[in-house]
Amino acid sequence: MPRQKWVELFQDAWRFPSASPTSGTAAVLDKELAGCRFCDPRLDRRFRRLAGQLASRLGQTIPLACQDWTNTKAAYRFLSNGRVNESAILAGHFQATQERFAATDGPILVLHDTTEFTYTRESVHAIGVLHKSSVGRGEAGQPRLHTVCGILMHSSLAVTVEGLPLGLAAIKFWTRSKFKGTNALKRKINPTRVPIEAKQSVRWLENVQRSTALLGEPARCIHIGDRESDIYELFCTAQASGTKFLVRTCVDRLAEEGQHTIAAVMRRVKVKTVHQVEVRDVKGVVSEATLRVKYHRLRVLPPIGKQKQYPPLILTVIQAQETSTPRWREKIDWKPITNLPVRSRKEAVEKLAWYAMRWKIETFHKILKSGCRAEASKLRAAERIVNLIAVFCILSWRIFWMTMMNRAAPTASP
Repeated sequence: MPRQKWVELFQDAWRFPSASPTSGTAAVLDKELAGCRFCDPRLDRRFRRLAGQLASRLGQTIPLACQDWTNTKAAYRFLSNGRVNESAILAGHFQATQERFAATDGPILVLHDTTEFTYTRESVHAIGVLHKSSVGRGEAGQPRLHTVCGILMHSSLAVTVEGLPLGLAAIKFWTRSKFKGTNALKRKINPTRVPIEAKQSVRWLENVQRSTALLGEPARCIHIGDRESDIYELFCTAQASGTKFLVRTCVDRLAEEGQHTIAAVMRRVKVKTVHQVEVRDVKGVVSEATLRVKYHRLRVLPPIGKQKQYPPLILTVIQAQETSTPRWREKIDWKPITNLPVRSRKEAVEKLAWYAMRWKIETFHKILKSGCRAEASKLRAAERIVNLIAVFCILSWRIFWMTMMNRAAPTASP
């Protein structure tokens, strides 16, 4: 889509009126929150007021954002109200995301990822358990473990192929009452034989289905995930929904007639092109990497324990491997798998560029934690923290959108 059309599409929604900063910020959010409908009109009004207060003093605590004790108490009551949840808070934003999607043309990338919000509490039970971390060793030399409490969030962010975020298309929060070590479980049961519905991995399938249903045009959606999303059930879910996926693989699956794996097949494929990309290391230093690119369409088989439940799929594997090993960063070795057509070198490079857009959702999560300081909250219950993070999700998207809009159309009017 031309950059000028992006500016026209969004400028009316984000024009600040000439009023006080607080009322101006609230007015800017009105369009984004217009689709929210709580069961009580008073909750609607309080939600809009709270969102405006948090937006005008981003990163501040609730008392500092609300400025006085009356508004602070009202904010706490809203967040702890049993009739308030993340679905009600984000309903308007989801509707606005769908409208922005409908106003665009061409493919839209739906980026999926999971992040953790950690908190320090004397009792972990009110919030939930994330994992156990080592805090040194005891007198007998055994490691001392500390239980880390917090909340997990799996989000799905719709962005254009140019990287402009349209908004969240699905989100899921959850907590654990106790943490079961993955390695310990693997000693007792083969994970591939456990039904996907019994695993936390089902969140990937649920968000693919929800985001596809919200956006309404499955053929335009390309769902992108990292190696954690390399789930055969996800591939089948996308196929059944009529949508597309582009996932970085971590499992060397059986291919063709089951006599070879994907890795064995790809070793026989010739390099189709050499592609130059810019890479930034952990210190922000930019360098150039040379990638050997292969792609091959092949028949992929489901896990052995699930071959009666799921059919084989015809998919394309793209392999991008760096020609040399750099000294100061990890060597690039990507192997995305997709149900998108890849018929030429240009299309293969295009799919790699789309997968590279996955880092946009990492930026979104960084804004939540660093800009909004979602992990600095002192709220005691998981339900209240989830409601607060849901509000921060809207504000974080707004900041992210403004940043990317400035890059997409630097000459636009402030």
